[in-house]
Amino acid sequence: MRHGTFQTALLWTLTALLTLGWAGTALAQDADAILGVWRTAETDKGYSHVKIYRDGDTYSGKIIWLKKPTYGPEEGPELEGKEKTDRQNPDKKLRERPIVGLELLEGFTYDAGDQEWGGGTIYDPEKGKTYKSYMKLDGDTLMVRGYIGFSLLGRTTEWSRVEEKEQKSDD
Repeated sequence: MRHGTFQTALLWTLTALLTLGWAGTALAQDADAILGVWRTAETDKGYSHVKIYRDGDTYSGKIIWLKKPTYGPEEGPELEGKEKTDRQNPDKKLRERPIVGLELLEGFTYDAGDQEWGGGTIYDPEKGKTYKSYMKLDGDTLMVRGYIGFSLLGRTTEWSRVEEKEQKSDD
């Protein structure tokens, strides 16, 4: 009888360990769910594609494509037709770097409890400012919130996943 109890306990222990192992794998898969290319919300300046990738233990993202990659006539004859650069950057040395290839998201980690990626920053090249940020995934929609101080003072935009066949570049 004791031998049967030991076998039952061993079976339950092995089942629990396997279940925990699968749960850990599922959490890791959930954390990587934001990997890929995302279409930002459209503004009067157009929209972009941002590639989110794993950078060690954190997640980052860079602009890989712009709908309007060059300045239009509204920017004046000296800029018209030229590649868009990070001209609003507070660091004068960085103002000539192209927008395409620009690191937009940095330092995000996945919080399984809140099911969000937080602790990161988002850079707004139109204003030359960096904000604290977090992201939440809802199907193929990524809710990206940038804020100052605490999350009540900020703005949320919706990004949509770009299917592989629609991706413009994969730099």
